Amino acid sequence: MARILVVEDSVDLARALRTNLELEGHEVGVALDGERGLALVRTSRPDLIVLDLMLPKMDGYLLLRAMRGEGLHMPVLILTARSDEAEKVRGFRWGADDYVTKPFSLIELLARIEALLRRSRHVATVAASNDSAVCFGTIEVHPSKRLVTRQGAPVPLRPKEFDLLMALVRRDGSVAQRAELLREVWGYKPAMVSRTIDTHIVELRRKLEDDPSSPRHFLTVRKTGYRFER
Repeated sequence: MARILVVEDSVDLARALRTNLELEGHEVGVALDGERGLALVRTSRPDLIVLDLMLPKMDGYLLLRAMRGEGLHMPVLILTARSDEAEKVRGFRWGADDYVTKPFSLIELLARIEALLRRSRHVATVAASNDSAVCFGTIEVHPSKRLVTRQGAPVPLRPKEFDLLMALVRRDGSVAQRAELLREVWGYKPAMVSRTIDTHIVELRRKLEDDPSSPRHFLTVRKTGYRFER
């Protein structure tokens, strides 16, 4: 069982989601506007959030940005009528973990929620069992603390940036295919937009490479994926 918060201004849709998630055995809270949603995120610390974008009082992007800025890293599945790819990339850059466009299949939505929960539990388990720091260049990565430092100063990484970093680091020089990274980090099939990975790699290079235009550590393997070098 997980604690899930649904932030959705349609009363009928929020009620339907709550009913079906409770039938799956989850504990579900509902907020009908962004301000109430952010307040519940802060106080109840849910395991996962289903977040609409078009909300009264505070839209979903602002809510997402606020909670990530406060260090609240639980998975977020965006639920919206917007289907433009630029909007999706914007959501991922601000810390969303998955994106479902209305109208949607309830079965697919429930499957994606379960995939995000499995991934979140797996990351927590790995972090708890592995506290060895990983060092490369002037960077230190502390997995259990989800902490990255550069020359001793903390580097703020979004949740999926950190997860992608660890997925590459664990391979220690082996090539990671795009499909593997989509499954491992985002928990879904490679039919999703693979540019999601590219966007996150760009951010890792910007934050962790001395020269992002000529990376030493996060290398592109043409037509395949990416590779990490210490």
